[in-house]
Amino acid sequence: MPGSPNRLVRRRAVVLGGAAAAGAAALSGPFASAASAASAASAAAFGWSDDGSNYVVDTGANLVFKVSRTNGDLTSLVYRGTEYQGYGGKNSHVESGLGTSTVTIKQSGTTILVSVAYGTLKHYYAARSGENNIYLWTNKADTSVSATRYIVRVKAGLFPNDEPDSYTYAPTVIEAADVFVKSDGQTRSKHYAKRRVIDYAATGWTTGGVGLYVVRSNHEKASGGPFYRSLLRHQSTDGGGLYEILYYGENQTEAERFGLQGPYVIAFTDGGAPSSSLYPGTLTTAWADSLGISGYVAASGRGRVAGVGITGRDTTYAYTVGLADQAAQYWGSARASDGYFSIGGVLPGTYALTVFKGELAVHTTSVTVTAGATTTLNTITVASTNDPANASAIWRIGTWDGTPAGFKNADLMTYAHPSDVRAAAWTGNVVIGSGGETASFPAYIWKDVNSGLLVYFKLTAAQAAAAHTLRIGVTTAYANGRPRVTVNDWVSSIPSPPAQPSTRSLTVGSYRGNNHTFTYSVPASAWLTDTSRYNVLRIDVVSGSGTTSFLSAGTSVDALDLLV
Repeated sequence: MPGSPNRLVRRRAVVLGGAAAAGAAALSGPFASAASAASAASAAAFGWSDDGSNYVVDTGANLVFKVSRTNGDLTSLVYRGTEYQGYGGKNSHVESGLGTSTVTIKQSGTTILVSVAYGTLKHYYAARSGENNIYLWTNKADTSVSATRYIVRVKAGLFPNDEPDSYTYAPTVIEAADVFVKSDGQTRSKHYAKRRVIDYAATGWTTGGVGLYVVRSNHEKASGGPFYRSLLRHQSTDGGGLYEILYYGENQTEAERFGLQGPYVIAFTDGGAPSSSLYPGTLTTAWADSLGISGYVAASGRGRVAGVGITGRDTTYAYTVGLADQAAQYWGSARASDGYFSIGGVLPGTYALTVFKGELAVHTTSVTVTAGATTTLNTITVASTNDPANASAIWRIGTWDGTPAGFKNADLMTYAHPSDVRAAAWTGNVVIGSGGETASFPAYIWKDVNSGLLVYFKLTAAQAAAAHTLRIGVTTAYANGRPRVTVNDWVSSIPSPPAQPSTRSLTVGSYRGNNHTFTYSVPASAWLTDTSRYNVLRIDVVSGSGTTSFLSAGTSVDALDLLV
């Protein structure tokens, strides 16, 4: 074992014998070539040293990294002799750096663990002999650190500038200090990740010969659920960043969770994607069970939830099952054929179980999970009344799936600012029955941009003789933006604002908030009695909050319809 972490020591080799060869043989995918190249000589180099300022860890493969003894920053990341760490004079670290911390190191056989303590926050780096990976855990106990992220800062010029992720080279700031516009009118921001948490396992870059990735954790202690969008990566003229965002105070729908999160992995490859054995739900870390990581719960202390099926589904949509309580969150996909699902690695507790059609909650119940056991659920039936799409409608624009999918500019808004030159005009009056109503209706409505949208429609004599319910579903709102409607000469009251995140959303690539349906009881007296004429529905966004333009009060639309 290496000596005291406070004493300068030489790197000491670990004799692995047959275990090293067996470990290398177990690696597959992008790591296979690195493992085979390491051979016995590389494996013998596995160990750590102290250079007086940093703990220096040699994984015995092609990766050597340094961790500051002062603050726990990752100060060097050398792969195949090339330094990848650092830009703008900054290191890789938790949040924006922790400051003076207690940093220790220990070696347990083929694993080296660096532990960082900063007040109530604990952070860990682990290396395994013969692997080009760094495993990380972060245990945040309270709000003494404002957010929870890890950023890997990468030197400029090492990877191709993947322009959709670039941002700081753009010449003009158009919002806050983090949204930019290029000379061609296209917008860029580090916020424009496009992907939801459920859509990716890793983010990174490749030259074709070298790949550098961050493989996300299972987000057990994160907040926002499977559909949350946050920073993934960025590039600029002075370097790039890869992120693991565990809590980020922007468009959050849930309170912050505390406790140990991880592992997430910094992984180097021979150019391909990281091995799927590192992915959330696949990665096994029994080797970490005895390392003494604060808050660590081994697989034996966790349980599983399995459902035999879900009936009442609309099979044209994907369904997701989520588990959430104040301490943890999990999710899994329901099988398309029958709705079967299985969610493993769950901490013991009682959870709210939610079935999502797309991103729209259509069923909720509770389930209790115990350690070492599987809680098996009988067939879940989604009641027809729980899915708003089942209601008979005279007309409908959009689909009830909890997203603005299909509306004008909806897809673009996950990776661009609303002012982007690629966006179609935000006006969007439609005539029911003309075809293409959804595609011509804007995904977002702002008080200061396109409030006053018009929908033209005709009613039969029988329909005009009755009162009807008008519904407008939204996925989020900014600055308490909510719709007030006018039907011909009839004006609705102003609805109360639903609970929504208070931070930016529509301009930073996210429509994900709290789905809410506004309902308006429109009396028969509101309709035109002349069935040859069009009734006119006007939708205005009202709010006393917000500023101007795209930061005025606004909302994202899920669907709107007039019920039979």
